[in-house]
Amino acid sequence: MIFTAIIAMTLVVFASRYLFLEPRLPIRLNPKAQRFLRYASPAVLTSIWAPIVFMPENSVWLSPHNPYLIAAMAAALIAWKTKNVLLTTLVSLGLFLLLKLS
Repeated sequence: MIFTAIIAMTLVVFASRYLFLEPRLPIRLNPKAQRFLRYASPAVLTSIWAPIVFMPENSVWLSPHNPYLIAAMAAALIAWKTKNVLLTTLVSLGLFLLLKLS
């Protein structure tokens, strides 16, 4: 049952991406819809990382002892200053591991 659900979700996601990204298909969105869809990626990413960072123990944990929060703030600062994805990922991951293991 789970495998069937995964395959079905994969097909839905692939079909929705293919319809809008294949240049030979005659489907085009109007500018208003395109502008609206620009907010989809940040909204989905925020819905993924926010609970992990702010609620790692299934309750809100806003303290300097929260390694998820410290590493996320470091990642945001590094990304803002350097605009380097690899550097941001490696430094914030290293910081998180250092905080989590100590």
